[in-house]
Amino acid sequence: MNSPNNSIRFPLPSEVETVAGAEDADSMYPTFRRVVPEDDKRFWFYDAMHYPEVIPPFDCIVSHGVFSALSAFANRVFVFPNMKGLDVRIINGRVYLSAVMIDDPKEIEERLAIFQTRAQFYYENWDDLYEKWKSKMTALIHEIDELPIPDLPEVEDESVVLTGKGISQSLLLNQTFNQSVDKFTQMWHYHMEMILLGYGAYLTFFQFCRQAFPEISDQTIASMTRGVDALIFKPDLELRKLAKLSVELGLADVFLQEAAPEVVMQRLHDAGEPGKKWIAAMDAVREPWFHLNTGEGTYHHHRSWNEDLSVPFSGMANYIKQLQAGESIDRNIDEIHAERATIINEHRELLPTDDDKAAYDQLVALVHRVFPFVEDHKFYCEHWLTSRFFGKVRRFGDILTRFGIIKESEDIFMLNHFEVAEALSDVSAAWPTGLPPIGCAHWQSIVQKRKAMFEKLKGWSAPPALGSVPENIEDPLLLMLYGITPESLQVWGMPDEQSDTVLRGFAASAGLVEGIARVITDANDIGQVRDGEVLVCPVTSPSWASVFGKLKAAVTDIGGTMSHAAIVAREFSLPSVVGTGYATTKIKTGQRIRVDGHNGVVTILEEA
Repeated sequence: MNSPNNSIRFPLPSEVETVAGAEDADSMYPTFRRVVPEDDKRFWFYDAMHYPEVIPPFDCIVSHGVFSALSAFANRVFVFPNMKGLDVRIINGRVYLSAVMIDDPKEIEERLAIFQTRAQFYYENWDDLYEKWKSKMTALIHEIDELPIPDLPEVEDESVVLTGKGISQSLLLNQTFNQSVDKFTQMWHYHMEMILLGYGAYLTFFQFCRQAFPEISDQTIASMTRGVDALIFKPDLELRKLAKLSVELGLADVFLQEAAPEVVMQRLHDAGEPGKKWIAAMDAVREPWFHLNTGEGTYHHHRSWNEDLSVPFSGMANYIKQLQAGESIDRNIDEIHAERATIINEHRELLPTDDDKAAYDQLVALVHRVFPFVEDHKFYCEHWLTSRFFGKVRRFGDILTRFGIIKESEDIFMLNHFEVAEALSDVSAAWPTGLPPIGCAHWQSIVQKRKAMFEKLKGWSAPPALGSVPENIEDPLLLMLYGITPESLQVWGMPDEQSDTVLRGFAASAGLVEGIARVITDANDIGQVRDGEVLVCPVTSPSWASVFGKLKAAVTDIGGTMSHAAIVAREFSLPSVVGTGYATTKIKTGQRIRVDGHNGVVTILEEA
């Protein structure tokens, strides 16, 4: 990023006022995530893509793990030429990021030499390294699962004596919690090991295409990667199979009658042998494919399908309706691949020399090799492991509740992980003596105050950016993933000067449709979407794929052409515009809107 752009003015971090009733919000988060005076000299943007809600104190462990690992791999491991990473601040409960860029040409040149050698090794050995990565990730997930949660009995089991174990459960309590945290943090390092290079390969291909084909759209370039065989779509595929099975077994009505999951399961049990057969089929795929949460894997309350069957059951009901209407619910992957090949070949023919064509072929092959990981990692990391980790944390919440530190298990998420370690130390100090923990009143008071502050913070309208805007946005990652460009910042910085009926963003997925808007700002409310509506949300999640069949289109506040929202929309041929900035605030549920996925324009046609 270069010199400031003085035509756009966002508040400085120091100018952001505290929220009435939540003046002490900073105390919820670690000191190293709080604003310091030097932050006024930098440009920050709100990461509404991954953190669209107020972040609970414990959940800030996610942002810490993500961006510490990202910066370590960008700056210390692979040594990216012009970027050292992303710095993080939590302001009024929202996550803000600032790119740490390098402007010195000499330093960039020196770093480039290191980067090329290291990146080339990964690209040349990608398949082997990816197989090794999957083994590491699967092992780490099982390690977290197998960590024992002490039950702190009245008297230790006799085996402690008879086997000469030599330790009591008071030691294991903090040890197991710390190991859980360490393994969760380790996962984010695995996450960043290959993802940055995946984006780097696409970026090189993107830049080649923009130079070789000056009039090509970002959407056309992105369409050359459609049809990826990514694990993140596997849960939805299994759901479609279960929908077909329910129809074959004559169980369709069980799912079409809206009811709570426990009622549906009882009806299946009452259905005799067909019901038992269907339940067995579901149980066979729940591990691991139902470890898919409703969000981006950044909040503890975005529960997985295994924890809340209402989301997959709702999606399956939609598939059943399509089957009963004689429609196919299979993704036409052959057609997608054929369209992709046509676009690739047509552009190849436009290249003037054999050398250009050879370079193009090499880049296309590289992108297709590495691109599945760009989505695959989400299932392993943000969904499977993260769901298991938060489930483990709830077990520690049970212990703190049992000993009176907090009133209910979910209260553990009102403490950050450093405080949880301290509270568990209180329990491990008290349990050996049989005396009550000292800090019960202390922690309960903190939780009560934070719950009140948390509700106040929900009403705060977070500025999309803070600080002086650079003249040029030179980081391609900010463009492709977050949709941050000089043009989008102009819109964000002067919302009052924008049209009340027309919003502009990135053309993520082609198509022109009209429909009734359904505004969803909480991932857990995705079940409210009705057939034929246009989803308007801060950002979509791959785990919503099962409801995409209901939609006419999708519109998001945040994201660029290579955001997960854009990728998923293209894979499901769903017209989409991303990165509009203010769609969820300007559009109301019930309004009729037009979505132009070709040109990145959303128009409000009628009031609700």
